[in-house]
Amino acid sequence: MSEIASARRVVVKVGSALLVGPDGAAHGAWLADFAADVARLRARGQQVLIVSSGAVALGRRRLGLGKRALSLPEKQAAAAAGQSALMQAWEEALAPRALICAQVLLTRDDTEVRRRWLNARATVETLLGLGVIPVINENDTVVTEEIRVGDNDRLSARVAQLVGAEALVLLSDVEGLYTADPRRDPAATLIPRVPRLTPEIEAMGGGANATAGVGTGGMATKLEAARIASHAGCATIITLGERSAPLAAIEAGAAATVVEPETSPRAAYKAWIAGSLAPAGSLTVDAGAAAAVRRGKSLLAAGVKAVAGRFDKGDAVVVRDEAGLEIGRGLVRYPSDHAARICGLKSDAVEAALGYTSGPVVHADDLALQRVAGTLDAV
Repeated sequence: MSEIASARRVVVKVGSALLVGPDGAAHGAWLADFAADVARLRARGQQVLIVSSGAVALGRRRLGLGKRALSLPEKQAAAAAGQSALMQAWEEALAPRALICAQVLLTRDDTEVRRRWLNARATVETLLGLGVIPVINENDTVVTEEIRVGDNDRLSARVAQLVGAEALVLLSDVEGLYTADPRRDPAATLIPRVPRLTPEIEAMGGGANATAGVGTGGMATKLEAARIASHAGCATIITLGERSAPLAAIEAGAAATVVEPETSPRAAYKAWIAGSLAPAGSLTVDAGAAAAVRRGKSLLAAGVKAVAGRFDKGDAVVVRDEAGLEIGRGLVRYPSDHAARICGLKSDAVEAALGYTSGPVVHADDLALQRVAGTLDAV
């Protein structure tokens, strides 16, 4: 499948029903086979992120809570007890393949509040740069129902959006999206590709899989995740996860449903900066910096002549040339008072002035350029 083979970054969501067996212990054999699948992608230069459920299910076993419904405090306690078991299972699976993993626990604010979003992205980007496989889960030990992402299908889509992934793989208990629930309707047929999510397509999704015994997702949540990913420029592949090497299987032509992206990850991100964020201030830059930024370079402190407005790290700002013309809009990496203190400084002098450095004032990746009058570049 080209969507996986051509992706620079692949996010894979593994649910509790795949990871935890009926006895409440981790599926070691499945995890070992999946680790080989991940190692194959890594060997050809791709980066893989895993969004893994299973902490609550594994914690139940440790705490002797059985299969009964849990109160919120009990769920949080089970998550606390099970998260270390979950990471141990992943480490034991990945280590024989010489793969290092790291735990990343997120809350909804980490995917929606700009400053925390930037911090989360920086952490994950650093891990990927070091060759580490992030194993990501919602921080169920502290979140309440009111502040949850909701489920790991949606979280995986937010992670794909966070890192600009080109492919999101949702491992399910069915081979993909069917015209009806195949467990109830033997005449249901698989839909191999979905160019666009329509109300008719979304109506084909059902509720959670009550037969699994663990997990909270279902086809409806997978389609919601696919919509988030599609807007972010990421293709979503829904496929059967019970195979020993599901990624290799779908690349070889195994049944799956592909929900196509609406745009590219880069274009989606630039469009978000250009059109969805209200600027909190502005930066006036000299002629050299203006020319560099227009060529797609980052905005360095040395080129900033003036700072206007009050903003914090991660806020959107307008970048203007000395004539006051808007060059573009971007996410600033320093609060306004610190940005003002480093105006005109060379990069190696920024840390001495502030006691830290966050790199350029606005990184090129976080900058949407103005190409023609009144239009911001989203490419």
